[in-house]
Amino acid sequence: MSLADCIDYALNNHSDIRIAELSMKDAEWQIKENRSVAYPQIGLGVHVNHFLLQPSIPSEALGFGEGEDLTFALKNDIGAQIRLNQLLFDNKYLATIKAAKMYKDYAAIQYRGVVEKLRNKVTNAYIPALVIEEAIRILEKNIQAQEKLVKETKANYTAGFVEQLDVDRLEYALSGFNVDLESLARQREKAVDFLKFTINMPNKQPISLVDDVDKLLSIYGDIDPEEQLDYMNRPDYVALLKAKELNAIQTDAFRKDWWPVLSFFGSYDPSYQGNERLFWIPSSIIGLQMTMPIYDGGYYKAKEERSMIQALKVDEQRKLLTMGYDLELETARKDYFSTKQKLEDRERNLELAERIFNTSETKFKQGLGSSFEVTQAQAGLYQSQANFVNARLDYLKSLVAFKQALGKNY
Repeated sequence: MSLADCIDYALNNHSDIRIAELSMKDAEWQIKENRSVAYPQIGLGVHVNHFLLQPSIPSEALGFGEGEDLTFALKNDIGAQIRLNQLLFDNKYLATIKAAKMYKDYAAIQYRGVVEKLRNKVTNAYIPALVIEEAIRILEKNIQAQEKLVKETKANYTAGFVEQLDVDRLEYALSGFNVDLESLARQREKAVDFLKFTINMPNKQPISLVDDVDKLLSIYGDIDPEEQLDYMNRPDYVALLKAKELNAIQTDAFRKDWWPVLSFFGSYDPSYQGNERLFWIPSSIIGLQMTMPIYDGGYYKAKEERSMIQALKVDEQRKLLTMGYDLELETARKDYFSTKQKLEDRERNLELAERIFNTSETKFKQGLGSSFEVTQAQAGLYQSQANFVNARLDYLKSLVAFKQALGKNY
């Protein structure tokens, strides 16, 4: 899998992406939920009532004489009710609808942030595994060359041209290479396992990395080290701005809590009532209702003040966020120049180590040098190769970090 393949796999399979997508769907349904309040609310009810003991009052209590109880409820009541309520005006409803629409945008921005963070995590997990692959390839070439040298030296020993000590030294170096190869193989397995975890792939599924460091250097190397950050490229910053807009809507709603709520209502109640005989007694009603708060003990004033304080907190969070972004970019810029210089130095050292080794090996094969010189030169070459691989890793990581700091890891 290439780096692009791993990123695509993560975007299609990672739980963080699924959760962010579900949040966007939830925002859409939240809009519908809030909007439904303004639609006509129609309800239906059915009732069957039978008084086992009818409520009554003595007649003398009403001044009608004595000895009788007067009842004001019939024994049987069978009926239904159709109710209609229609909200005509409510400022809180308007604010809720506006906030719900904005929350949908906020959820989309959060989705962008999840995608960006996941891309960065996959990239940061892919690169170390890739560099270990490169180190293994270099070490395998060294082992092949060393095995050839050992074979030639053994032949020379059999012919009496070199000592057993020369063979032992070269075989010892070869053994060290094999130990290092086993260690790198284990490191590669751990790095690939972590990459699988990062992209949410089953650990038992085998993968091989097809990209190489040179390819990624060409992809990420096209940068302008003096480029400045556009904060709008960072989803977390945009999300914070959207959160401030949401807070402003909430503050405005609390400020206008005294605005009236106007609604229309109506109902129709067909029913049968009576004792031994039932009579058709329908009723219906329509009307307007307006409610307006007069005094709430300062409840909404406190809500408004808290909302304004929250807005001030968001401003401070934005300052901290921009300072963090600026520091991240400047650090990435300095790391870029530092790792670039380090890579150039390591490349020159590697060229020198290769020249020293080639010279020592040639002298040894011609009988003009010792195996000790070869093993020393070989150890120096191996160390220079490891330093060069690490320098390439650091340089590539600095390029990626610079792109990520600019919000351009794509």
